[in-house]
Parts: sequence; structure tokens; C-alpha cells
Amino acid sequence: MNNHLSLKCRLVAMNFLEFAVWGAYLTSMGTLLVNVGLAEQIGWFYAVQGLVSIFMPGLVGMVADRWIPAQRLLGFCHLAAGAFMCAAAVYGTTHASVVAMGPLLALYTLSVAFYMPTLALSNSVAFTALTRAGLDTVKAFPPIRVFGTVGFLCTMNAIDYAGMQGNFGQFFVSGTLSLVLGLYSQTLPDCPTDKGPRKGGLAEALCFDAFKLFKVRHMAVFFIFAMLLGVSLQITNAFANPYITSFRQIPEFAQTYGALHANTLISISQASETCCILLIPFCLSRFGIKRVMMIAMAAWGLRFGLFGAGDPGVGVWMFVLSCLVYGVAFDFFNISGALYVDRNTDAKIRSSAQGLFMIMTNGLGATIGTLSAQQVLNHFVFNAPDAMQLDGWRTSWFVFAGYALVVLLLFALIFREQRNGQKA
Repeated sequence: MNNHLSLKCRLVAMNFLEFAVWGAYLTSMGTLLVNVGLAEQIGWFYAVQGLVSIFMPGLVGMVADRWIPAQRLLGFCHLAAGAFMCAAAVYGTTHASVVAMGPLLALYTLSVAFYMPTLALSNSVAFTALTRAGLDTVKAFPPIRVFGTVGFLCTMNAIDYAGMQGNFGQFFVSGTLSLVLGLYSQTLPDCPTDKGPRKGGLAEALCFDAFKLFKVRHMAVFFIFAMLLGVSLQITNAFANPYITSFRQIPEFAQTYGALHANTLISISQASETCCILLIPFCLSRFGIKRVMMIAMAAWGLRFGLFGAGDPGVGVWMFVLSCLVYGVAFDFFNISGALYVDRNTDAKIRSSAQGLFMIMTNGLGATIGTLSAQQVLNHFVFNAPDAMQLDGWRTSWFVFAGYALVVLLLFALIFREQRNGQKA
């Protein structure tokens, strides 16, 4: 029992730092980019997270499955990510008067190229360690993963109250935490690699066999809809803070708490996550993956719709409700999806399968979503006269809500859940 508690505490620390790194900048970077004159390029900074997720998580997952233990690779990736993020912070701070998109985007892209695979690697480390300890991942993982959300929440609020929502201090904090986790990862439980001979030739030897999951109908449909829902993942992360902060320009809302502290208001979303993660074991066993995913899709539609209808004044309750709904939207999709993939794949391709899930969601889905959202916002907001920008913001949020509801309808009609526990 003591060994199990010790293991869980070590994984808690890993998850806390893993998401504290991301929380330092993910929801506030949009406002930073507006402040340095890159408002129309916000989508690219969030899209590169998706672009690198198309190949990096899968590639790193293959290496972790075959050659380098996942916990070692997790540490290396964080050391590299932290170094490049700190370099981006140094560049932005020393060129504060004229920040060029090229150098800043290049350094930032290199950082997230190493960070994004760690989301799947940290899951793989946790699943492997819990399984080897004889624990049920569906029951044991969510209470551990909830501390990742706590870490995200802590750095979000720290950045807000330290006055770093609109400056490069947020990059320094993120990079430093990443370096710390890079060192700590070397102390985590060992994750054995599978170096045995394989019969499938070069493709299987390199662990491309994770893609065989597309030959199984229910898994193929699941991954396709994971991509379609992944379109929604980064939209509020990229644009919610600039949207709420823009209310400062309207005298009626200029001194409201939400307009002045957008990050703290948005952090209600992460607080909601901490509760919703704990509901996942019950909901998965009671409703199954299909209904849980449908609940997530409906929640995304409600999330966007409430943003469009609310304001930081008398309508702030809609912002708060939107943030509360986010816990269901994100957790019921991301965490349940990762658990579903783990339970429907062979242990030999665990890291590769988690990498494939990342490719479809944070890779293809998030890239399409952020670039498309940027075009919608450029049309309705950033290229519109100042007097029409608020209406443009509202229209954009309603467009995003409509998309989520269309995906929900299609998923309800097409997806058929596999319940026999057969490994693919």
C-alpha cells in the first residue's frame, strides 16, 4: 500500500509540472501577441502546436516504445523545450519595441515541438507505472491526472497576479518549469522498451504498427471524430483572453473584474476540470465512451455559445457558466479518449497509440481549428471597424458553437462503440 502511495505521489508531481509548464502561457499568449502587434497572427502561434503534433508525438512515441525508456525521453524533451522557451523569452524581452514574427515564432515552434510529445509520453509513463504496480488505470489515473489541471490553474493565476498576462515573463516561467521537470523525469519509474524481433518488416520495427488501428472500424471512426472535435481544443485558449480583455475598451466594462483579470476568470475552466476528471471512471462505466464523447461535444457547443452571449458586466454569469462547462468539454474528450485508446490497444504499441491520438486531436484537429478560427476572426473582428468588433466577436463564437453541434450530430449517427475489450 505504501509503495502504491509513493508511486502515485511521484506521478502527481509529474502531472503537476507537466501542465504547469503549459498553463504559464497557453491562455494568455494571445493577449501578449496583441500587445506586440501580432494580433492577426495569433492563430499561427497556436497552430504550430498542432502542426508539430502531427508528427512529433508519433515519432517520439515510436522511439519510446522501441529504444529509449519513456521517462528518459520525457526528461530530454522537457530540457529542450525549456531551453527554447527561455530563448524565445530573451528574444522578446530584448526586442520589445519591434518584435519580428519570424524569430519569435521559430524559437517558440522549436519549444512546442519538444513539449507536445510530452503530453502523450507522460500518459504513457503513468499508464505503464500503474499497470506494472497492478493498479486499474481507469480508477487510479484520473485522481492523479487532476493534479495536472491544478498545476495549469496555479501558473495561470500566478501569471495574472504577477502582471505577466501581456509580457514575456510568462515564457520565462514556462521555460524554467520545463527545465525542472526535465531533471525530475529522470527519477520516475522505468518504462521498459520492446526491442524484440518483429515480423512485420521495417514499418512494424519502427512502430508504425499503431496505424493498424485504422483497420478496425470502431477505432478508425473514433480517431476521425477525435480529429473533428480536436478542432475546438485551442480556440478558447487562443482567443478567449484577447476577447475578454477587449472589453477594457468599452467604458461600460472597462473597470469590471473580468476585463481586468481575464486569466483569473478563465481559470474557472481549469477549476472545473479538477472536478470533472474525477467523474470520468463513473461516467465511462455507466454511459460508455460514445455517450461520454457526445456529452463533451454538446459541452463544447455550450462553451462557445455562452462566450458569444456573455460580457464581463451583468452578463458575466454566462462567462462563468461557460468556464464551468469547459471541464466537461475538455476532460470527457481528452482524458476519456486517452483511456479508451489505452484499453483498446496492445501494450506493445501503447506509446505509439497515445501518440496517434495526439496526432489526430492536438495535431490535425487543432491545426485546422486554430487556422480556421483565425480566418473567421480576421473577417469579423480584426479587419472590421472598431465599432463593429464586439458584434464580430459574438458572431464568431456562435459560428464555433454551430460547428461543435454539427460534429455531435454526425458522431451520434455514425460511431458504434466496441464493448468487448478486444485489443487492436
